Amino acid sequence: MPDSKATTNRDKATSKRRNQILEAAVMCFLEKGYHQTGVRDIAARAGISLGNLYNHFPGKHDVLVEIAQLERKEVGPFLEMLMKPSPAPKVLDGFIGAYAKYLSAPENVILSLEITSEAIRQPDIARLFLDTRENLIATLVTLVERGIAEGDFRSVPNANQVSHLIIEILESSAERSVFSNTPMRKIVGSVRDFVSAALQPQ
Repeated sequence: MPDSKATTNRDKATSKRRNQILEAAVMCFLEKGYHQTGVRDIAARAGISLGNLYNHFPGKHDVLVEIAQLERKEVGPFLEMLMKPSPAPKVLDGFIGAYAKYLSAPENVILSLEITSEAIRQPDIARLFLDTRENLIATLVTLVERGIAEGDFRSVPNANQVSHLIIEILESSAERSVFSNTPMRKIVGSVRDFVSAALQPQ
């Protein structure tokens, strides 16, 4: 019978090395961009041989796929936030503040742009990116529809489109925060006011 302890230790070591490679890749992508980064750059940054990297990932594209999958996990807490049973306006306000803060971290803005630009060229990256986004939008739609049903939000022609606009406003505001070197705290208040006015019951 196989030694389960040895197997567990081997799995942990593999997971640790994969994470080490992913962290190195993220740093390389942030500093040089995806297309300017080679697998040798990632291996050097991770402090491993090129052969060792290939033992875990067939190539740079596969590294980006896993990074995109990790982004999906990072959205998890925001989905939970949107599903809270508190009054819809309170839930939405809390979500806007927390998600804006997350999006506006410079590393998240840069990495998001790198993933998005590659998603245009690579269908599997696009699918991962869209799945994550669609899951977030669907959860936000549920919140907006609940707010309408409870009389906290005005009736809108299309809750899906409204939810897309809310996310797009947050994303573009996060990019502006980084590009203009303006703290997100100075922007998010206007985003809150805009969304609140748009959904305010008539």
